[in-house]
Amino acid sequence: MRQAHAPRTERAGSDDAELIRRALDRDEAAVRAIMAANDRRLYRLARGILRNDAEAEDVVQETYVRAFTHLAGFRGESRLATWLARIAINEALGRLRQDRSALEHSLQRHGGIDAEIIPFPLATTDDPEKSMAQREIREVVERAIDELPDGFRLVFIARVVEGLNLEQTADLLGLKPETVKTRLHRARAMLRDNVERKIGPVVLEAFPFAGQRCARLTNAVLARLGFGP
Repeated sequence: MRQAHAPRTERAGSDDAELIRRALDRDEAAVRAIMAANDRRLYRLARGILRNDAEAEDVVQETYVRAFTHLAGFRGESRLATWLARIAINEALGRLRQDRSALEHSLQRHGGIDAEIIPFPLATTDDPEKSMAQREIREVVERAIDELPDGFRLVFIARVVEGLNLEQTADLLGLKPETVKTRLHRARAMLRDNVERKIGPVVLEAFPFAGQRCARLTNAVLARLGFGP
């Protein structure tokens, strides 16, 4: 009988190494290429934790600044995309803990009175050709995913929205593959009745990160890293 082996962490490939080498030489095209390849995934992971568009965008920007300023310390023990995703997850989780701590402090300070919650505006689409119906469906998907419990939501985003395989998701989130399977199964069950059976294919369009938003973030990161206009 063949013995089962634990999944191995994916190491950085030759493409990663070349981009990293060029980025360390302050090649702007390489920095832009790394960001273009990772923007959407980092944004979705951060938003999956924070459930807030503006906060997630801030996390992505901070992730790139931290990564590129410490790029010389990247040892290639994982893929560059995985390394960046872990930085984003840690940054988002850190902000979530700070937000919860601030909320608890505020409630204690004000005697537990109800606080007024001011909602952040929903992100607008960069594609004028998208119909109102498509935007409404996307918002249904986003709200349904937002309502998943934290641990299930992040597994669902990694596996279904981002399309990572079982081993990649387990490695990224620091979970056992069996835990990933269980959480994904339960997440699907939670979504099935009100979303997945009706508009499942549209989930791939949820939380877009492209066009002007992507360009704005890229330019902001490049400016913080000292690249000229």
